[in-house]
Amino acid sequence: MAKRIGTIAPYRIVSAARIPEAPAHLRAKWQAYLETSAKHAVHDKQALAAETVAGVPVPPSPADGNGLATMPLDRDAAWYRTSSALEVADTIMSFQTPSGGWGKNMPRNVAPRLPGQHYVHDASPAAGKRSWDFVGTIDNGATTTELSFLARVVEAGDAATAARYGKTIARGIEYLLAAQMPNGGWPQVWPLAGGYHDALTYNDDAMVRVMGILLAAAEGQGGFASLPAHLREKSRQAVADGITCLLDTQIVHKGQRTGWAQQYDALTLVPDSARNYEPVALASSESSRILLFLMAIPEPSPEVQAAVQEGVGWLQRVAITDRIWDRAGGDPQLVVSKGARLLWARFYSIPDNTPVFGDRDRALYDDVRDISPERRRGYSWYNSTPASALASYGIWQKRIARGEGK
Repeated sequence: MAKRIGTIAPYRIVSAARIPEAPAHLRAKWQAYLETSAKHAVHDKQALAAETVAGVPVPPSPADGNGLATMPLDRDAAWYRTSSALEVADTIMSFQTPSGGWGKNMPRNVAPRLPGQHYVHDASPAAGKRSWDFVGTIDNGATTTELSFLARVVEAGDAATAARYGKTIARGIEYLLAAQMPNGGWPQVWPLAGGYHDALTYNDDAMVRVMGILLAAAEGQGGFASLPAHLREKSRQAVADGITCLLDTQIVHKGQRTGWAQQYDALTLVPDSARNYEPVALASSESSRILLFLMAIPEPSPEVQAAVQEGVGWLQRVAITDRIWDRAGGDPQLVVSKGARLLWARFYSIPDNTPVFGDRDRALYDDVRDISPERRRGYSWYNSTPASALASYGIWQKRIARGEGK
């Protein structure tokens, strides 16, 4: 019989009533942040409503699917000058929300958005009944991928290309800057939409992707070279604040830094839950991506160096040897395999570093075999992603030893 070790507590909703829980020096900024978010949410809806015409059917919902595959970021420069690339860029531009972001999981190699058509896929597109889930988001690579693609088009193109897409890129950067929380982090969805989407989100590398874009913007790389000076400076400060947030949220146990959780309460920076089966826990994959970002900083401070060294040390301590996550037969299992590459559990309990697994009913277990077959198959409970951080750590150590981090 399955041994349940606990219950995953629901996430805490961000609200004005909770602002007193935030650090005193940030409370006024949180009040302004929530007010700005609310205004943008209203404006987005009003802008879409203004496009509808009485008696005229609402345009069909835009398609959903693998949007990232339609915005390749690995082609040579010549491809980004082709009609295929420019058509994608035009569609991206047309689906930018009034607030400046984009929805997720939407193919961009389709026709541009029609007036009155929603900014995201909507199963019930009737006017007045539209869903506003993920209308502006950094989840699943949304917004950051659109900006990356447009930047490549601008970099490969001429002055006319830069003029055509430059304002869209600038608005996208402004969106990311506006979405940054007073503590330096980012929510999954902005304007804030409620629920766990308001949490400070490292899940699926959301915040690290944003910081990568803003770093490119700050440095004026490629297609971001024509950004106004004030946006480049704001981007630089946003990255600095984001790094401070990364350092502030690294979980410390008995005076030693470990890794990071998937998400944190936005106001208190206490690790938080998300979906029913995602507990408060250390997250191996997200921690490794954060470490890779910190290792890429050209001149890391002593604080950043300590975060990297101790974070990598935690990954080394919790690595699983001689096991594979075997998906053969449709029911994944952790099985013995001598000499297999290192493996990590998706979640480790705080503070004892033992793997934990959640189910849709919020039940928490310490054995993956105890969760429901549906969740066992439908989630990546084990992964080898941190191996890339360990591999990069050796190179980073040599760079630091040469004094390049001073």
